Amino acid sequence: QVQLAESGGGSVQAGGSLRLSCAASEYTDSIHCMGWFRQAPGKEREGVAIINTRAGGTAYGYSVKGRFTISQDNVKNMLYLQMNNLNSEDTAMYYCAAGSIVRSYCILDQRYFGYWGQGTQVTVSA
Repeated sequence: QVQLAESGGGSVQAGGSLRLSCAASEYTDSIHCMGWFRQAPGKEREGVAIINTRAGGTAYGYSVKGRFTISQDNVKNMLYLQMNNLNSEDTAMYYCAAGSIVRSYCILDQRYFGYWGQGTQVTVSA
């Protein structure tokens, strides 16, 4: 059973930066993909970024591409999300997730992620 714990959320002004961290209890053989998802009040959970823990390939949601960077430290079982140029639309609860590969790919879709952290809140003020 993989356990995930996020940290690094907080309040920041528009244009600012935050770095989220996710500590994973272990990377089992079934875990090939790690990712960040977010959910704003009244909205559905959306994919932010994913990374293939073996090959290192990444993918991003359209709204964050060019501003956010996902990275990992496999030695420490850590996942990171560097968020730059934040705006009010980025305000949400951010979740770390772990999942399996699908036909050789990690897919930015919560249906393919079976392990979730409790979330960390990010609030961006104008």
